[in-house]
Amino acid sequence: MQLFNWLSPFRQNKTLEGHYTHLKADLILKTIERLEQRINNRFPDSGLGRVCGEFRILSYESEALSRRLGPPIWPVRIVAWMAAVLLVGLVIWALVQLVQHFSFNAEGMADLLQTTESAINELIFLGLALFSLIRFETRIKQRSALAALHRLRSIAHVVDMHQLTKDPAYLLGTFTQTQVSPERSLTRQQLTRYLDYCSEMLALNSKIAALFAENMDDPVILNAVNDLESLTQGMAAKIWQKIMILDLAEE
Repeated sequence: MQLFNWLSPFRQNKTLEGHYTHLKADLILKTIERLEQRINNRFPDSGLGRVCGEFRILSYESEALSRRLGPPIWPVRIVAWMAAVLLVGLVIWALVQLVQHFSFNAEGMADLLQTTESAINELIFLGLALFSLIRFETRIKQRSALAALHRLRSIAHVVDMHQLTKDPAYLLGTFTQTQVSPERSLTRQQLTRYLDYCSEMLALNSKIAALFAENMDDPVILNAVNDLESLTQGMAAKIWQKIMILDLAEE
């Protein structure tokens, strides 16, 4: 028992479980709803508000999916284990038949060597089949989670596109407008808030993605979540460079 406690020290203290060691999905979703309201109140009928509305819907779908992928998928698991047991039973039956019909003579030894070589090849294929059956549930979960993470990655790029033309240079008197320049009508304060909303949306995007890593103990999903988090952090860093330029220019 002491060895078990030493290997799992976090199981000894249950008082803080669920408070600050786990993400609370309901609070994240409420924050996204509040962010959408803030964007629509300050920038009514804006493209960023519609993006946030779609992000809110995607967040609810992703959160529900992450909860479903946490527990075992029992129908798939039962079928996979039944198929694995049948394969093992088939191997045992073949071995029993071989022992019953084996004769200790020269012809029997030659047949045994030939049968052993074929059996080794068959065992290799059976081992691969067993491995595929056992990991069938994992592959289903991976495919579903990666599809949701791909959608989160796509909407992060959309947010980045919305802040792309929000250049603070035109507010600093160092920008020359051309005929093909995008329309820039935001004030300094509005531009700061717009960029801040984009940064918040990217941060919340990575938190929704982190729900998959929290509910699934899968290195593939964990790497995908880390890649998405690195992507959103890089995008947010570009946004905060613009915000810092605005703040320093105001001083």
